[in-house]
Amino acid sequence: MAKRTITVHHVRAVLRGAERRGIDTVPLLQAGHIPPLLLGDDRARVTAAQFAGLFRALYRATQDEFLGLGSAPSRPGTFAMMCYAALGCRDLGAAIERGTTFYGLFPGGPDLALEREPGGAEAVFTVRNDLDRDEDRFLAECLVIIWHRLCSWLIGRRIPLRWADFDYPPPPHKDEYSTLFGCPVRFGTDRTGAGFDAHWLTAPLVRDEAALEAMLGGAPFELLSRREYGTTVAEQVRHALAQSLRNSPRLPSLGETAGRLAVSPATLRRRLQEEATSFQQLKDAVRRDAAIAGLAEGREPIAELAARLGFSEDTSFHRAFRRWTGTTPGAYRIGGVGPPAEP
Repeated sequence: MAKRTITVHHVRAVLRGAERRGIDTVPLLQAGHIPPLLLGDDRARVTAAQFAGLFRALYRATQDEFLGLGSAPSRPGTFAMMCYAALGCRDLGAAIERGTTFYGLFPGGPDLALEREPGGAEAVFTVRNDLDRDEDRFLAECLVIIWHRLCSWLIGRRIPLRWADFDYPPPPHKDEYSTLFGCPVRFGTDRTGAGFDAHWLTAPLVRDEAALEAMLGGAPFELLSRREYGTTVAEQVRHALAQSLRNSPRLPSLGETAGRLAVSPATLRRRLQEEATSFQQLKDAVRRDAAIAGLAEGREPIAELAARLGFSEDTSFHRAFRRWTGTTPGAYRIGGVGPPAEP
């Protein structure tokens, strides 16, 4: 099943720190097998494997866990030591408090905080960062994502977010955020952070040092990668569509998918609308991500890829791909530099 693809806005954002340091970004893009020409089109997307390759190259080039996007660099190993410090806590709330205190020891680091809303039923994790350095807010957003997924990992259960707030206007790629955070998203608020039920703060930690060492082997990108837990209707539909595409070029209809999920078509349509998406949008996203992954791997002729994705002719595939990404399948493949390694 093709993993979700990543908007080019995030590719541009993650490169900002290296650009400010005068580091040549072309070799970094080549390390991720990302065609530099893709950066010029707002609709372009890359695979998770491509983005992971770029992320690792940036980490090596900057020797900074914040990739040059913070007010001060975070030396390699800082995140690992914070995790080891938090691992001995009695519960998740204490672990978060220890982690935020740990990062507070470093001048110029991000301002992280755990707050309780009046009444104590809701907890809020907030991030403040130097916007002169983090102009795309990429680091601040990554910190919210990483802390949420690290906390879920520590207790062995996914913590549902109630909401995610951002203290800036909605960016051009605002539609990506509900997928990234898996909850309702608001822009133009007075803080950047995410809220969750406070009862999770009393959950015991279930990981040991051996598990932590294994997790750190893929950090931070594995924590940034979007994991689908099947907790939303959109995730269940996407999973069903992607699974079908592996076996047949014909994707199931709305009615067939509703039957598989044991709901009526009207109910499925309404629930997807409540999650700010639609059945057609999910079908397009599944085909788009599978097409980009196939082109990035570079092994399958474009005509065969089009047929495998359910297009009756090459021209219809080319039109759809241009609508999705702003470029043609041939231009995407020609601009590449070979298949990327899986993260």
